[in-house]
Amino acid sequence: MASQWSTPLGVGPGGKVVREAAVSTDPKTSLTPEQYLEIERKAEFKSEYFNGEMFAMAGAKEAHTLLAMNVGFALHPQLRGRPCRIYSNDMRVRVSSTGLYTYPDVIEVCGERHFLDDQRDTLLNPNLIVEVLSPTTEAYDRGRKFEYLQSNRIVHGIPSDFFRPRSRRPLPAPAGRRLAPEIGRADEGCP
Repeated sequence: MASQWSTPLGVGPGGKVVREAAVSTDPKTSLTPEQYLEIERKAEFKSEYFNGEMFAMAGAKEAHTLLAMNVGFALHPQLRGRPCRIYSNDMRVRVSSTGLYTYPDVIEVCGERHFLDDQRDTLLNPNLIVEVLSPTTEAYDRGRKFEYLQSNRIVHGIPSDFFRPRSRRPLPAPAGRRLAPEIGRADEGCP
C-alpha cells in the first residue's frame, strides 16, 4: 500500500472520516495522534498520519503485492534462529522522530518488540523498512516519506519494475544486509 499524501481526510459529522474537497474555505481540522488512532482503528480503509492530517492510502496492484511478499519470503531464512519477526503492510509503524504513522510494505524487527499500546497494532522499533516503489508513488516514497523514515536509518526502497527481465541489476540492499537474488520477478509469485 502506498500514499501520496494528496488526499487529505477530515472528520465529518459523528466522527466519520471524509475526504476533503481540493479547495475549501473551511479551516482544516488538525487531529492529534490519539484522535487519528481512534479514527484509524475503526476505519474501513488505511490512512497515514502526519502533522495533524490523515491521508488515504491507495490500494496496491498485484505486482506490488507480490514483490513485497517475495522480499518478506527472502528475508525469512536469513532471520531463522534469531529473535526477529517480519510484518506485512498491515502493521502500522510510528516514526518517533517525525510523528509519521505509516504502513510500510515489509517491516523487520529483531529483539524485543515495542508497541505504542496494548492494541499491538503500532510498532515503534523496526530494524528495517522496505518500500516497493510503484510508478505512481515513487516520487513521494523517495522524497518526503523517505526523509521522514530515513531519520531512523531503516528505510530501503525497491523499484516495482526491478524484476522485469530487461531491468535485471544487482538487488539493492541496505548496508551490511543481503536480499536474496532468488526473490523472483514480480509476475512469478512466490519463490
